[in-house]
Amino acid sequence: MERIKIVQKLTEYGIVAVIRANSKEEGVKIVDAVTKGGINAIEVTMTVPGAIDVIKELTEIYKDNAEVLIGAGTVLDPETARACILAGAKYIVSPSLNPETIKLCNRYRVAVMPGIMTVKEAIEALELGVEIVKVFPGNVFGPQIISSLKGPLPQANFMPTGGVSLDNVKDWIKAGAVAVGTGGDLTRGAKTGDYKLVTETAVKFVEAVKKARA
Repeated sequence: MERIKIVQKLTEYGIVAVIRANSKEEGVKIVDAVTKGGINAIEVTMTVPGAIDVIKELTEIYKDNAEVLIGAGTVLDPETARACILAGAKYIVSPSLNPETIKLCNRYRVAVMPGIMTVKEAIEALELGVEIVKVFPGNVFGPQIISSLKGPLPQANFMPTGGVSLDNVKDWIKAGAVAVGTGGDLTRGAKTGDYKLVTETAVKFVEAVKKARA
């Protein structure tokens, strides 16, 4: 039941903040700024130094806030997925489709969103029990890929990541995406230590998704 609830919340939120940082401390600060702006789905990528420890720390920080969902991203294999789950990750995101990673997540009833680029991969993901299929890298195709995939696969839930910005997020949602993943455009303020800008950008993303859905 927990897995179903996580999928429902991710769909309800409509935005996953993809966190890339140069240090554990910077990662925690970015997450704080993002959640202050109203984005509660957090994807800590494995490219962040000490990413597993970051997930552990964030899980502890937000243990009393059921609205904040801490997940793991850039998970390439089942071994890493299991380590993330043990650290507290509520969901796993991969840049590609790795059947063994999906099987492990299924074993522990943890939501998993593998990346796909083709209809064949999307169908394989569905056959493996994936509830939300990640389209990556989204900027290679643009929003039209969602509507194209929804043609033969209307039953699938797609979440694009890569190239999602304030300028095009409405187009992704209107094309049929149940949620979007965004990183660089959302967190660019962190590069100069301007976490207030990160919060302000998060607010704009939340508003843009709500407006697009309306």
